[in-house]
Amino acid sequence: MKTNTRAEILTAAVVLTCMMASTAMAQQRRGRDRLPTYDTPEAAQEDPDFSIQGEYTAAEESESSKAMQVVALGRGTFRVVIYSGGLPGAGWDGTEPEILEQVSTEAVQKQAEDLGITRIERKSPTLGQSAPEGAVVLFDGTKESLANWESGARITEDGLLMQGVTSKEKFGDYTIHVEFRTPYQPGDRGQQRGNSGIYHQGRYETQVLDSFGLEGLNNETGGIYEVSDPKLNMCLPPLVWQTYDVEVTSAKFNDQGEKTEDARITAKLNGIVVQDNVAVPHVTRAAPVEEGPEPGPIYLQDHGNPVRFRNVWVVPRKAEAE
Repeated sequence: MKTNTRAEILTAAVVLTCMMASTAMAQQRRGRDRLPTYDTPEAAQEDPDFSIQGEYTAAEESESSKAMQVVALGRGTFRVVIYSGGLPGAGWDGTEPEILEQVSTEAVQKQAEDLGITRIERKSPTLGQSAPEGAVVLFDGTKESLANWESGARITEDGLLMQGVTSKEKFGDYTIHVEFRTPYQPGDRGQQRGNSGIYHQGRYETQVLDSFGLEGLNNETGGIYEVSDPKLNMCLPPLVWQTYDVEVTSAKFNDQGEKTEDARITAKLNGIVVQDNVAVPHVTRAAPVEEGPEPGPIYLQDHGNPVRFRNVWVVPRKAEAE
């Protein structure tokens, strides 16, 4: 068996050290190159792309009108989605949109000028809706309402509920109102961009994601995760407050514990029905609660992104009586 000389051992050690140093430098460069995540509109103002991304439409829409959704991709590049008739939920005629990738700031501005459209900010019609009589208010912006959640619930300095919380109270059939805001993450893509979710009864997830300007799939905002795509992608731009108004009907079980009916979900995203009494045949993959006849909690998922929530309330109901 060959015995390595001292010189060979020293050479190998030097090579290994150089490799480790090179790897560390590469990791540092990647860290420097990584774009920031912004969790407030005020912080996002430092990125000039933030004021360019968003929705564009004509002052007076018609069948011949065009509208745009402009998605920031980082460092002055954008994805542009051009709709005929108007924006989704506001005039779009349903025809296949035109998609332009890697568009510069100047090209976005020229496209808007050529189409005669300007940047707007839409608001959900249910934004700020007050809890009705008989509602269980889970979060109202006060520190006192943190008592409605299991230990570990956190609130920001400006009174917003942070992701990763589970309600103490459990619910069967109910309607829930939740207002949420995804962060601005121009350097991230897909499930790494503004990811969270509302787990109904701790079992069935209506997805939360920065899916502004995307196709509209079951793993995007408005989707019932792994079950049903939204009828329409009504996701608004990042750092804009959005609303979920969701009606949940429990799964039914017989005396032997066998399921006889699936749970059902009707969901409005920003005031538009995106799920219409959809049967949900199984719990979501990462659900913290197994399927069963018992009520379950509201769980606002932590997927590592600073998604914020406010004005969360639940109205219990009796589906059978209805």
